[in-house]
Amino acid sequence: MNQNGFVRGAFKKLFRPLGLLALDVGLDFRRLTSLRHIPRYVADLKKFRSMGGTVTHSYPVLSDYFGQAGTARGQYFHQDLLVAGFIYSKNPTRHIDIGSRIDGFVAHLATFRKVDVMDVRALDDTGHPNISFIRADLMDSASAPDQATDSLSSLHAIEHFGLGRYRDPLHPSGHIEGFNNMARMLKPGGYLYISFPIGRSNEVHFNAHRIFHPSAVLSWARSENELKLERFDYVDDEGALHRNVDIQGADLNVRNGCGIYTFSKAT
Repeated sequence: MNQNGFVRGAFKKLFRPLGLLALDVGLDFRRLTSLRHIPRYVADLKKFRSMGGTVTHSYPVLSDYFGQAGTARGQYFHQDLLVAGFIYSKNPTRHIDIGSRIDGFVAHLATFRKVDVMDVRALDDTGHPNISFIRADLMDSASAPDQATDSLSSLHAIEHFGLGRYRDPLHPSGHIEGFNNMARMLKPGGYLYISFPIGRSNEVHFNAHRIFHPSAVLSWARSENELKLERFDYVDDEGALHRNVDIQGADLNVRNGCGIYTFSKAT
């Protein structure tokens, strides 16, 4: 890496936490930088009118002048497509999702199959016949019926269990209880697809989320659940996907990545 690249990287690491904090209060520094495009907007507006165009409302969108066609990186982009593909290939009899994003991953699944969604929060009627909803707290074993499904997913959800962010009960080990309740819900031979933030150590960022060491999940499962890790994929700090990685042998130098785990339950 050259000196300029090193400096840019250092500034990115320094100011990223400040940028995230600003986003929490509705201030996006990235959009503020787009104000430099005001002269172009004014010039384009004048030219459009001079060409005979009629403008009924002024609605400057300054951040799109030099943007790409879309975003094809990042944790949600990769995990949603990857796991939806796994489920499509397996074509399970029933699929239950716990806490994943409705307008992302669940929407992907609903294009080709029925999905039963479970969440501690309420959900208005989606109007989509392929999405059914059950309100449940997965830290409570009473909400997790034994061997209820042959396929289950929970993407970017379990890191929130027990932190109270969604008015869920406080529980320091809520993620472990939730994981084992999910495992109990699987039928023998079923598959569990789960993802969460990974980093260099186990951390609790109260009350937003947890970050886990990539191999921490391997110690969560109780012996009676008989889970086996089938594959591990992850998204790195730069938003790139790494497929089917050896979780024990890989050098996972990530601070805030996303681990995507596929478990099977013994028959």
